Amino acid sequence: MSCLRVSIVIVNWKTPRLLAKCLDSVLADPRYAEFELYVIDNASGDESVAMLTEQYPSVHVIANTQNLGFSKACNQAIPDTKGRYVLLLNPDAVVSDNAITRLADFMDNHNNCGASGPKVLNPDGSLQLACRRSFPDPVASFFRLTYLSRLFPTNPLVAKYNLTYRDPDDVCEVDALSGSCMMVRREAIGQVGLLDEDIFMFGEDIDWCWRIKQAGWKVYYAPQAVVYHHHGASSRLRPVGATINLHNGMGVFYRKHLARKYPKWFNALVYSAIWARAGIFVLLNSLRGLYLRQSQDRCSANQILNAGTQTLPCGKND
Repeated sequence: MSCLRVSIVIVNWKTPRLLAKCLDSVLADPRYAEFELYVIDNASGDESVAMLTEQYPSVHVIANTQNLGFSKACNQAIPDTKGRYVLLLNPDAVVSDNAITRLADFMDNHNNCGASGPKVLNPDGSLQLACRRSFPDPVASFFRLTYLSRLFPTNPLVAKYNLTYRDPDDVCEVDALSGSCMMVRREAIGQVGLLDEDIFMFGEDIDWCWRIKQAGWKVYYAPQAVVYHHHGASSRLRPVGATINLHNGMGVFYRKHLARKYPKWFNALVYSAIWARAGIFVLLNSLRGLYLRQSQDRCSANQILNAGTQTLPCGKND
């Protein structure tokens, strides 16, 4: 039997500096000798692969020639891993205070746990709500997508999706975790299979948790392990594509797991709502990008006009 305890799988796309911080935080765990590290680079086209081979020789590196997405890239590595647990970890995450060991300890002590996730915090210390969720059934999705859950965060019905009515320091059984940091038991993977490659990115974590729970395992939120996450560091580089991928993940999950419970007319309404929301966000992102480009152009013009007379402090917004 392998002595490896945790196999860590990281998919990188154009975030070499954040990736280095992530790896350094993993290497700081006193029990790192029980880990193995896989980094799959999705054709970043920057210094990421060179940095890995030069500075982190113990890391198993898979260098793709095209961007395969999150699910397919993870699936390249998972079958070759040997740890008792597989940890999905984003390159823009930093584990703190031996969080990986804490998660593994939790799973050692909960034999019915198929997957566990830490308390995931933003860099400012606020909670990332996606780290403990209910499944997005129509009721939970309605309150979430209409932002009513933000108006009534302590109401168990309205705030069902993100569980904001619960204490973030309490261990609890949940439906779904965040793929930014999620530990899965190898036996559970053997039962339910790999990540769904129909989901490019966003939503594959909820789908995996659904299948794990359907197989009879429990999914736990374990806040004694803490991870800081720069949410969307890669997706901000292509906001329109990220929006489309996010809503495609919603559609795939609904079609696979929920659509059979409802009549065709209701399903058509759900799909229409998903893509209408996607269209609104694509439009808003496009308008925001246009505004920023115009602001930068005006700033550049002002610098030229004022050259030799004064220096203008220009940022993204003038």
